[in-house]
Amino acid sequence: MLDRRNLLAGLTTTFALAACGQGKGGAGVLRVGSQKGSTKALMLASGALDGASYKIEWSEFPAAQNLLEALGSGAVDLGLVGDAPFQFAYQAGSPIKAVGAQLTQQVRPGSVALIVPGASPIRDAKDLKGKRLATTRGSVGHYLLLRALASAGLGAKDVTTVFLSPSDARAAMQSGAVDGWSTWQPYVATSLAEGDRIAVDGRGLVQGYSFDIAPESAIADKKALLADFLKREAKGLEWVRANLDAYAKVLAQETGLPVAIARQFAELGTRLPVPLDQDLIARQQVVLDTFRQFGEVKADRPLRDAFAAVG
Repeated sequence: MLDRRNLLAGLTTTFALAACGQGKGGAGVLRVGSQKGSTKALMLASGALDGASYKIEWSEFPAAQNLLEALGSGAVDLGLVGDAPFQFAYQAGSPIKAVGAQLTQQVRPGSVALIVPGASPIRDAKDLKGKRLATTRGSVGHYLLLRALASAGLGAKDVTTVFLSPSDARAAMQSGAVDGWSTWQPYVATSLAEGDRIAVDGRGLVQGYSFDIAPESAIADKKALLADFLKREAKGLEWVRANLDAYAKVLAQETGLPVAIARQFAELGTRLPVPLDQDLIARQQVVLDTFRQFGEVKADRPLRDAFAAVG
């Protein structure tokens, strides 16, 4: 049996943050932030960085919000986050832009989900009324919760939302302090392995987009490095589709997850690059409108200005 508390604590520990305090890192250095089990594992497993003419300084973060804070401050040059946290941070005034986009090829069960204890009476979105629900503010889990409420005709006041980090949210659900937790992989997989279940699945509610985000300072100073990294990342994503088992082994080493769960995580997260075009921007309006509908975003920065081509 998994030790959930220790496993989740390991997943939410921030590593290598010393790299974030090294100024701009120099013209031949690209400082890349990675959520645990994300970009770093992909690039190491695929060998996509072999032969790069510049140095990579890695920093790892427990959630998109922490990574976005580092991007907004210019402490890192590039990082991959989901569409919801990106829109949330951008509308908050962060000096960042999306320079690349990826789309999950098929949003599968459990990619993003609201999970509950196995014995919970909550079976669907309508059952959320009157419940205490944990998520991380501005995360894709937060977005899923809002979309689930809207799908059931519920409003923000129909539930009590408790904003917590992933490790604290898990502990709160274990103790009964909250009735459910809206989160993402690999946290969904670790919870399901311990007997929790999915009450609301993200299919049909989330779009599955992720964005490579860069601060405006890096776009100005390191455009060539950003463009090269994105090309290599695209090759890495192609490699993963054909080498899931090999990727899962590296993913397990990077995250501390059991190989079986890492394999599940790898399969659920299969993505491919997509262009930053007008169709994509139009689809992102849904994300922004959802946050606005629930009063979570009040700013009105033009959505079209949130994207920048570097290639």
